Amino acid sequence: RYTSGIKHQWLSAEGKGERLARFLLRAGDGATVRYGVGAGQSIFTPENIRIAAPLPDQRPYAGWLYLETQSVVERQSGATDILRIAAGVVGPASLAEDSQRTLHRALDFVDPAGWDNQLRNEPGLVVSFDRQWRAALGDRAELTPHAGASVGNVLTEARAGAIIRIGSDLRNDGLPARVSPARPAAGAHGSAGLSWQVYAGGQARAVAQNIFLDGNTFRDSLAVGKKPVVGEIEVGFALRANRVSFGYNHVLRTKEYDGEPDGQDFGAVTLSAAF
Repeated sequence: RYTSGIKHQWLSAEGKGERLARFLLRAGDGATVRYGVGAGQSIFTPENIRIAAPLPDQRPYAGWLYLETQSVVERQSGATDILRIAAGVVGPASLAEDSQRTLHRALDFVDPAGWDNQLRNEPGLVVSFDRQWRAALGDRAELTPHAGASVGNVLTEARAGAIIRIGSDLRNDGLPARVSPARPAAGAHGSAGLSWQVYAGGQARAVAQNIFLDGNTFRDSLAVGKKPVVGEIEVGFALRANRVSFGYNHVLRTKEYDGEPDGQDFGAVTLSAAF
């Protein structure tokens, strides 16, 4: 199961990264461009963390520690292109075991017993491209379909979905970002003042490679038989007061591998500030 994820992201002001956007995404005159950098860690564990022995019928222990850069182009047509490149490491070097054990001990949770069986060290690279469209449904409602793909030894998939948003200042306020794999979002970059939004939507993902289910690429490791198609439903809200915004979303995800007892159900909190 997806246990936890944390990501720190910085997104530039408008007009930064123009050369990169023109070269990689062919941004034309009149397009709004930004670039961003980030760092994150994701942790995955089997359903039963009390058993030290390998669990071949459950998702293996794994961590993913990475740096990410992105280029964002908002075109005059209303489409937004997001190119992301993430590079990092899977395995003990991701420090996932240390992070989870430290947190569990601090909160007096069950100590996870099977980290000796985690995926082995492997460098990881994921290149992702997504395009989203924004169609107004009135003064305070908007439909945002999206489609994209990722390629790399950590994750290779194609995805498509849509989000419906209701709120104020939607044209200037983007969807909060989420830890991947997830629907695309450049991150919030709204104008000053007060604004709010609630949203709901979903997406389908056709998964060709997921190292957290398929196991290491070049070394023997635990693995499970992944589902080729995964779906998810998401609901959430975001509030902005001048330069600070807070958001929460909740995700229901279908089973990702054969034998998984249930789909996943988790929430995410986003806090951002403009400066």
